Amino acid sequence: MADALSELTAGFGALKEMSYQDRAAGLQRLADLLEARQDELARLMAEEMGKPVKQGRAEAVKCASACRYYAEHGAAMLAPQEREGATIIYQPLGTVLAIMPWNFPLWQAFRFAAPALMAGNTILLKHATNVPGCAKAIVALVAEAFGRGDLIHAVFIPGKEVEPLIADPRVRAVTFTGSTEAGRKVAAAAGKHLKKSVLELGGSDPYLILHDADLAAAAKTCAAARMVNGGQSCIAAKRFLVAATVHDEFVDLLAKELAVFVPGDPLNEATLLGPMAREDLRDEIHAQVKDSVAAGATLVLGGEIPELRDKSYYPATLLTDVKPGIRAFDEETFGPVAAVVKVSGDEEAVWLANLTPFGLGAAVFSSDPARARAIAERIESGTVAINTQVVSDPRFPFGGVKDSGWGRELGEEGIREFVNVKTLR
Repeated sequence: MADALSELTAGFGALKEMSYQDRAAGLQRLADLLEARQDELARLMAEEMGKPVKQGRAEAVKCASACRYYAEHGAAMLAPQEREGATIIYQPLGTVLAIMPWNFPLWQAFRFAAPALMAGNTILLKHATNVPGCAKAIVALVAEAFGRGDLIHAVFIPGKEVEPLIADPRVRAVTFTGSTEAGRKVAAAAGKHLKKSVLELGGSDPYLILHDADLAAAAKTCAAARMVNGGQSCIAAKRFLVAATVHDEFVDLLAKELAVFVPGDPLNEATLLGPMAREDLRDEIHAQVKDSVAAGATLVLGGEIPELRDKSYYPATLLTDVKPGIRAFDEETFGPVAAVVKVSGDEEAVWLANLTPFGLGAAVFSSDPARARAIAERIESGTVAINTQVVSDPRFPFGGVKDSGWGRELGEEGIREFVNVKTLR
């Protein structure tokens, strides 16, 4: 560990002196490598955490897009600004500890790494323990692209050993993506040692289906949004707040769309729904479903553990009659389970959308753009999509409020999170 931090400190000395043009060239090469090796990276993700290979290739390509975006725009985002007789400059901090999750093992890392490297920071990567191959691949790709091995290192340690890393004076900041519970511990450690932190935590994303929505299009989008990465995503749609006048029709349409997602081998090109990442995660989502039904929810689709070769498979599941006080409403459901809530109108929909400790993503479906925009502005969330699903995009800031964390990744805001904003006057 000490050797890794010493190397990263030396690498930081070299990287901060590197021109933006040279950093951008490194990111462009990194993008080329990600695209060229998307097949092997997709297979690695399938084998380590169950992501279908078609989705894995798309993830690798998305990582490449983030690298290209910051290669093309990073210098302008960090350019000095003249302001009333003063100059504002942006300087890198040093080594940033990145604690990353398993669900998007490449994207979660690269959406931080691309702007961090462009800004001139080095990276100590503490990845999830079930994706060690992905962690090693990330390190190898960066080393090959930049022609040096002291810009990023991976450490393979349990969570209890993270605080000493945060405390080390050579670690200047920390970024964390994961559960709210773990995020609180990281935040406490970062605060104790006065380290800047960015936290992207859980979500219970509400999707509001208003009475004038295009129901067929909404159902198709909502199914895709719920089933992204097998439902194992902080920004996957989770609660569907549906106007009473269109509730039954929407439920029928949503059930048909969800039924398309049949569990299968993640190495099969046709598979849309792979296994969950671990058996304990499968057991937890199943317990949430059973408890929700016992509390009054109605099981429309799925809800039974299939007998497949891998014990962590779970089917696309649809619950209706979900209300506050039921686990499928109150908690984050990190798996392929959709919870439908019938609402009387727009006011109840907004109230229930905000009746959660989370605030990461949300969506509104309506044929009236102005009405949808007005409702979107009232939802307590870092991102609200209109007539489409929530996605993270290199061009726009991404993050949450409330128990979904603080700080922003991506966009201009993301690249400025881990810099010293210095005033010269």
